[in-house]
Amino acid sequence: MGMHGSKSRRQAQVLMLGLDESGKSTLLYKLKYNERVVTVPTVGFNVAMVETDRSSPGLTVWDVGGQKKMRPHWKHHYADTAGLVFVVDSADPGRLEEARKELHWVIKASLKGVPLVVLSNKQDLRGALSPEAVCQMLDLRRVCEGSRPWFIQPCSGITGTGLEEGFRRMVYLMKTPLRQTQEDIQVKIKSKGFRITALLCG
Repeated sequence: MGMHGSKSRRQAQVLMLGLDESGKSTLLYKLKYNERVVTVPTVGFNVAMVETDRSSPGLTVWDVGGQKKMRPHWKHHYADTAGLVFVVDSADPGRLEEARKELHWVIKASLKGVPLVVLSNKQDLRGALSPEAVCQMLDLRRVCEGSRPWFIQPCSGITGTGLEEGFRRMVYLMKTPLRQTQEDIQVKIKSKGFRITALLCG
């Protein structure tokens, strides 16, 4: 998986949202260039193409600014969205309640049923909350259960750890029926030795 500019393949639109300073643009540049880039708050949006395997559509990722003044404009990007990536700063628990409110508003208002991947960013920082703790603070199980496929992926925009895995998970969720995603994720996590509760709040 990587970034490129080819337009020959079918593309699916993925919307990347999150509060300001959650690290959205840093993640996108890390995925695109595989290097750390010093970013400034996004006013407007960034867009990039993500290459996937040949059996899947490529992803057009829209990174939209997360400042309060930008959030009312998120709705203008909802049309034709096939997947939602929501980025949170796991090292800033004081803003997770704000993130929870914004996420719930988005998925309840206009993106019903759209697959969701939460990127629990900044896992490289000391004191970062575990994915399980972030999952619980965002109340993901209650708001998503039975209504959409979802997953929470720990990651770091600085090291790149977990980033590609998060986007691969998005491709999988977009292609797979809801019931199968829950069963298959549990089997795969067990086989890799992870605790299911750490990722699915099960």
